[in-house]
Amino acid sequence: MITKLMPSTPENITQAAVVLKNGGLVAFPTETVYGLGANALDVDAVERIFAAKGRPTADPLIVHLSGLSQLDRAAVSIPPVALKLAEKFWPGPLTLILPKQPQIPHLVTSGLETVAVRVPAHPVALALMQSAEILIAAPSANRFGYTSPTSAQHVWDDLSGRVEIILDGGNTQVGVESTVVDVSTNPPRILRPGGITREMLEDVIGPIIVLSHQRGAEKGLPSPGLLAKHYAPKAKMILFRGRNAPQSLANHLKEAHSAGQKVGVLALEGNEADTLELAGAVVCRLGADLDSVARQVYAGMRLLDSLGVDLILCRDFGVSGLGLAIRDRLTRAAARVVNED
Repeated sequence: MITKLMPSTPENITQAAVVLKNGGLVAFPTETVYGLGANALDVDAVERIFAAKGRPTADPLIVHLSGLSQLDRAAVSIPPVALKLAEKFWPGPLTLILPKQPQIPHLVTSGLETVAVRVPAHPVALALMQSAEILIAAPSANRFGYTSPTSAQHVWDDLSGRVEIILDGGNTQVGVESTVVDVSTNPPRILRPGGITREMLEDVIGPIIVLSHQRGAEKGLPSPGLLAKHYAPKAKMILFRGRNAPQSLANHLKEAHSAGQKVGVLALEGNEADTLELAGAVVCRLGADLDSVARQVYAGMRLLDSLGVDLILCRDFGVSGLGLAIRDRLTRAAARVVNED
């Protein structure tokens, strides 16, 4: 298959919409990461998503809508709390788990009677759905288990020859996947932290539970992003958490460097990054705040992989705001987590 990498012009978006309606696969930008889209109601097209990614069918897909007005095409029994969250955060990086409409294939939902839905806040994604006039099922546009794509080049590196079109919309702005909220319980539960923070949700609906669990690839996961091993770079990565994490990371760097390993480090901009660089690390600077870290963390992993490092070291960035989502991704990406509390 020949994959076309195209700028996101109106003409190319129209062409991509035709491909989707005809059962093809289109990778497109959202505000979080790039998605790999197919017609959500076309089982054969959805099967192609799983094949292209090498994704187990136990890991469900998110159905993307062009607006709140399409919600009843995908979901039934929509509780008031779901509408309240949708009205506040859509379009945006929030996914809701709701009872599914019968027309949504079980392949999309991993055999469950619930469906994950969201409205992306990206003009290309919205224009694509409006042009195609279909519901689009879309996981991240990368090989399964590997670092998520935040640029069209990342998609090309992973899926060239496996999809028909990649729409280039530049680098994504949020950088980590959407927050997934199960609104079937009281209080609601965050199944996957993401671009909408716990604090933002609680400002709207009050207390919310954050589930902290990792799962194997058994049948019927309730949400994407729950597998214990996910989002991982090719190089082995070690995550250091806790108050003594910076010193522990520095000690491990010294040992690995002495052993002749090429070591990459994901770090905040500033003195810490300067010190690690002087100590012999290949440092990828993620910026000075959590917004920048979230936006650049996946690209940083890919960059260090491209530079051929043997080992990637990173410390935790806390659990406030976007820190919770960043911790979740780094924990699942790491081959080892060292707690230094």
